Order: sequence, then C-alpha cells, then structure tokens
Amino acid sequence: MKNRITVMAVLALLAGLIASPAHAAEPCPTGLVEGKRITVLVEGDGPDVVLIPGLSSPRSVWDATADRLKGSHRLHRVQIRGFGDAAGVNAEGPVLDPMMRELADYIDDCITDQGRAAPAVIGHSMGGLTGLMIAARAPGEVGKLMIVDALPFIGTLFDPTATAESMKPQAEQMAAMMRAQYGQPVPTTPVTDPGPASMAAGMSNSAAGRTAIAGWMRQADPRVTGQVFYDVMTTDLRSELGAVAVPVTLLYAQDDALMPPERAKTAFEPQYAGLARFTPQMVPGSRHFIMLDQPEAFAKAVDAFLTE
Repeated sequence: MKNRITVMAVLALLAGLIASPAHAAEPCPTGLVEGKRITVLVEGDGPDVVLIPGLSSPRSVWDATADRLKGSHRLHRVQIRGFGDAAGVNAEGPVLDPMMRELADYIDDCITDQGRAAPAVIGHSMGGLTGLMIAARAPGEVGKLMIVDALPFIGTLFDPTATAESMKPQAEQMAAMMRAQYGQPVPTTPVTDPGPASMAAGMSNSAAGRTAIAGWMRQADPRVTGQVFYDVMTTDLRSELGAVAVPVTLLYAQDDALMPPERAKTAFEPQYAGLARFTPQMVPGSRHFIMLDQPEAFAKAVDAFLTE
C-alpha cells in the first residue's frame, strides 16, 4: 500500500511539473519594469506595441502616441538608462548591442513567452535601428516593425562609399566631443526654444519640437549619448536584411529647406532593398522628429500600420 501511495505521489508530482514547467516566465506587471540597461513602462490593454525612442530621447517622446493608443493596446515604452535617468552600466563600454539583446529578452519574457503574439515594434532613429536588429537577430520577437527616420547604416549619409570600419575614426572623434561634456554644469534655467539656427533645429522645424529636444539633450548623460552615437555610426545591418521576414514600414522625413523629395527618397529607400516586405512612406514638411513636426500625419501612419 505504501509503495502504491509513493508511486501515485511521484506521478502527481510529474503531472504538476508537466502542467507548470519550471522555466515558465512570470508575467511582467503593469507599471515600471526595471532592467539593467533599460526600463520599460507598461500601460494599457490589448495587442502589444513596443515603443523605442532615439538617441538622447526619453520615453516621453511617445507621450502623444501613448495617450492615443493605451485605450486599445498594451504599450511597452522603453527608456535607455542615461536618457532621462541615471546611466548605470551604460556609462561604460558598448551600449547598442547589449541594450538590444536585453530588450529582445524582455519581449521574450513579458510577451511571447506568455503565449501572446509577437508585438508590433515602433522605433525612432536609434530605436528604429534597434528594432531592425531584433527583427534580424531574434525574429520571433517582432510581429511587424515601423522604423521612423532611420537607416540600416547611417554612414552613407556622410559618404556613399562608407563602411562600418571606415566610419570608426570620425565616429570616435564626434563621440569624444560628446563625452567631454560629462561633468560640465547643467543649466537650471527653464528650457526655451533654442531657435532655427540651433542643433535642435536640424531635428525639428517647430518651436515646440526644438524646445522639447533641447530639454531632452540637456538631461541626457553625455557618456551614453557619445557611446550610442558611436555604436550607431559603426553598425551596418544591410547584409542582415535578408533575415527579416516580418513586414517593415519606413516613415522618413522630408523638409524642403534641408532636402528635396527625390534626394530624400534616394537617401532612404535603396538601403532597404534587401527586405522581403517593405513599405516606405515619405512625410513632407518634417525633420527628424516626425511625431513632433507632423503629429497628425504620424498618428495616421501609426494607425494604418497597427491595423494592417
């Protein structure tokens, strides 16, 4: 009798292990999820959407998008440590690749491992490159991808014949200038529009956009900005595009004061020739921060992307 009870207990234990695997991931809660290189704000309910900001930008770059979508989608708003909070481990060494891998693991643990469909991923600038890296290297973690004003290799904007290797000296020089700002006094006066001749003006053609960008740049850790800038400048994903099977939508900016439409098209669209499923869309009247310069056009494009 005792042996029979023992056998039944073992069978019951095995059944429990089969029903509840030891490796099953715990669901990620609504609210702030703290990672090593990133934090993620989870809000809303519905199909999953991951929002990745660009260089020096905090998650608040997506505020207007989040306000529109959180009633119908479960949003995962990423923030890279150093862009709006303390740098932590991002203060030293490469950032882009380890950050991308941590984000891919987050998607795996909090979304796909939970039996949910792979998310729609929307990334701006460096965030678009990050989304493309995940789609190529961890394809099960992306359902579809929207890239906002980014390229598989930014080096061609400086030199059409550039390679990741040839960009290293220039990238390091520019990154060093950024890192040198670390430790310098940060202004405490309110952020105002830096004007149409400022660095922010190259990224937004509106006063409100320039003001927001100037504020984000002021708060970003220069060490992280410099390192991520270097990482982006020396990353060339063009040879990996064949591994991306999901649909990719590209929104790219065009402003007559900076670049005529045909030149903008030539700068962006040919780089994505290796993608199997690719939909490009030019957004006229905008500079780099399309969501700030053309919010209505951006919202319409995001809605179309999510419902396709």
